[in-house]
Amino acid sequence: MAAPPGVPPMRVLEEALGIDLSPTGDAAAETVAAEGAYYLEQVTLTEASEDECEYEEIPDDNFSIPEGEEDLAKAIHIVQEQATDVQILEQKTVLPSRHVVHEAIEDFLCNFLIKMEMTRTLDCFQAEWYELIQKGGTDLRALGNVPDVYSQVMFLESENKNLKKDLKHVKQAAERAREDLLKTQKERDFHRMHHKRIVQEKNKLIADLKGLKLHYASYEPTIRVLHEKHHALLKEKMLTSLERDRAVGKISGLQATLKNIDIRHIQAPIIKGNHEIASFSGDLGDRVGHNCEKENKSEGPTQKCLREAREENGHKTKTKNGKKDSEFPTDMQPDPNLSACKENLCPAKFDYKLNNIFRLHELPVSCIVMHPCKDILVCCSEDRLWKMVGLPKGNVLLTGSGHTDWLSACCFHPSGNKLATSSGDSTVKLWDLSKGECMLTFEGHNHAVWSCTWHSSGDFVASASLDMTSKIWDVNSERCRYTLYGHTDSVNSIEFFPFSNTLLTASADKTLSVWDARTGKCEQSLYGHMHSINDATFTSRGHIIASCDARGVTKLWDFRKLIPIVSIDVGPSPGNEVNFDSTGRVLAQASANGVIHLLDLKSGQIHKLVGHESEVHSVVFSHDGENLYSGGSDGTVRLWY
Repeated sequence: MAAPPGVPPMRVLEEALGIDLSPTGDAAAETVAAEGAYYLEQVTLTEASEDECEYEEIPDDNFSIPEGEEDLAKAIHIVQEQATDVQILEQKTVLPSRHVVHEAIEDFLCNFLIKMEMTRTLDCFQAEWYELIQKGGTDLRALGNVPDVYSQVMFLESENKNLKKDLKHVKQAAERAREDLLKTQKERDFHRMHHKRIVQEKNKLIADLKGLKLHYASYEPTIRVLHEKHHALLKEKMLTSLERDRAVGKISGLQATLKNIDIRHIQAPIIKGNHEIASFSGDLGDRVGHNCEKENKSEGPTQKCLREAREENGHKTKTKNGKKDSEFPTDMQPDPNLSACKENLCPAKFDYKLNNIFRLHELPVSCIVMHPCKDILVCCSEDRLWKMVGLPKGNVLLTGSGHTDWLSACCFHPSGNKLATSSGDSTVKLWDLSKGECMLTFEGHNHAVWSCTWHSSGDFVASASLDMTSKIWDVNSERCRYTLYGHTDSVNSIEFFPFSNTLLTASADKTLSVWDARTGKCEQSLYGHMHSINDATFTSRGHIIASCDARGVTKLWDFRKLIPIVSIDVGPSPGNEVNFDSTGRVLAQASANGVIHLLDLKSGQIHKLVGHESEVHSVVFSHDGENLYSGGSDGTVRLWY
């Protein structure tokens, strides 16, 4: 059935189906953009009266040639139009592929119209529908899928199941969170109570500390006076001990001289003279005995320890290998080099410049020492080797190997023909430099040995170890004479006081200790450092001690009074080693930040030498003070001129 005049065919379809297919509202623009997409809207159909719509009868378009007309031209024209229509139909009979959903819509509408016996609407719908398809007026693929109720229900059911699962997980997580919250609240309450108790204890300790400070302040004057008396008595005791040793040595010499007098060569006519000599000898013996008895009566703790040590050594002069123990010198002579030291006349040098670099080791250099007499230095390294180097060219003269672990320190014999080395293998080795061979190995430490030093007599070697002890080794009897106990942490440095029997040790327990090597007893401990002490040394004159710690603080101590003089902080990088020049006026400190600090002891000024690329482990002056040598963690020794 054709649509009435002036009424669009789609409107007829709308009236037949009872729906509104025209776009409404904001959907108009989307409808135009979607090329024919419509929205369905339910409407109520009302029966229209016959007067409202006027219908016009459409004649039957039969294109057959009317009977009785012989117009050939008109017939040819009609045949040509039919041929053209046939060609058009043949060209556009291939319909574009449509989605199954659109075919379902078409079948649904056709079946619905047939069922409702709406034949005219069906004809109108089919005519316009196929005409639209043939002209390609719309892209059916651009239309979305029409939702299926069943599939939509299944989708919603699956989504509902997923949401229920998520809800279950969320509930479980919420329950766990609630339990964690309760646990955290309990812990919070516990820590609050603990904090309150700690605060109360702290306040109580603060109050007690204030009371102790006041109590200490009341005793401080008395303590100061006692300290002064103690230092005075200690100094007097050390001087008395030295004088007594010298006196005993002189008496022993006189007695030996008297015993060696050969009275057989004295002629008979001078028998009277013999009697006089015997009388003189008896008188001298009586005097010596009287003096010794007098000294024994007035001997103090130190003298008593020395006497007992001598008596004990008198019984143990021979060891298992048949070699005798060495005797500590009792009449030590002053340092002969002190006369050559003209501190006031020799100007101190601070303007050192990097002159040369000697690449001697593959691993860090741990220690550098100068030969006592010659322009030769020995450097030891963590590569288990020590090397003797000629100066100033830096040529290697001798290489020593024998330790099974890194080397920590080395020290020359006073004569310069022997060398002592300490190592991480817990041993101390003595080397004959003329042969380049190891002549003796001391074993006895339980851990690594950090430092070693020779006694000025050349008969003893002292070592400091990580096992919190120091040992004094007898070179002649090849045994340990004393083990020094007292430090509570690693002993990092050890050194003999020049031309004496006094030892100085520096420890990681932040203290310095002064020991009597003849008895193995600690005479004094020095306190003042707040961190581990890495190294300590004496001036050439021996009246000042310098020490450096792991925070870069360097302290100077008066050895005669055993009190601190000054503290210099060049940290926070650790100070690895300190050394004085020959004048005793300049102190060099090797720092872990690659800088060498030079301290002028007169003016207090600090000079810096920058040239190392990494940590500086050791620093030493030449004999004349014109050159400075430093060893670093890069395995090099650097010459500063």
